[in-house]
Amino acid sequence: MKLTEPVPGGPCWVELSTSDVTASKTFYAALFGWRSLTDPRPEAGGYTVARRGEDPVAALSPVYQPGGRPGWTVSFAVTDTDRAVEAVRAAGGTLVTEPVDVFDQGRFAVAADPSGAVFSLWQARDFAGAGRFNAPGALSWAELRTDRPESALAFYPEVFGWTVDATDRYTHWNVDGAEFGGLKEIHDDELSEGPTTPPGWLPYFSVTDVEAAAATALGAGGDQIVPPTPVPGGPWVAVLRDPQGAPFGIHTP
Repeated sequence: MKLTEPVPGGPCWVELSTSDVTASKTFYAALFGWRSLTDPRPEAGGYTVARRGEDPVAALSPVYQPGGRPGWTVSFAVTDTDRAVEAVRAAGGTLVTEPVDVFDQGRFAVAADPSGAVFSLWQARDFAGAGRFNAPGALSWAELRTDRPESALAFYPEVFGWTVDATDRYTHWNVDGAEFGGLKEIHDDELSEGPTTPPGWLPYFSVTDVEAAAATALGAGGDQIVPPTPVPGGPWVAVLRDPQGAPFGIHTP
């Protein structure tokens, strides 16, 4: 990812919804060295911010929706959440959660693209998002996995103004010329076994050694969906699942 800080249209934050916040704290501390602190205010609903050093890098929270399954959500920065919601609807997306103020931190909404992939919109006030990218334990890539790539290629540029760089092997997303993520097509036979069911955004976190990190995850009770694999001409990558079932990726920058 060629972003070094949150910018409008780019990924700015990632949140884990989990069935066991305490266990998730332990797992990600072992894997990424995160230090997590839960907001004690009742109205915060158990929201927990994870840090590397002094920098916030991600959040953990209980699964709020009845019947919801553990998973990661990628948030994208916008200058006006309400206008962004209008753009989502105009482009054929749907709204999952209406815009709401989060204390003095910012204003957010949860939306879904035409294929059902869920993401968040974040209008910063006192909190801009992640304090670091592309460092060990920090967000370093955001990949949309979908069975409807054509609709995604129309939807996201309309909503966020992204540009697309497509090759025979992979499609990259760019904001203001900075590459930050990609698109991978999944097929019907992959949806039940793949790392996202249904289509969704998969965050990747940077590690110094993919094989060692994958071994740490397995030793801490996680599972691997895609074992450590070298990308031709690129980094090593792996897709893992935490003990509560949330998938995520790791790679060397």
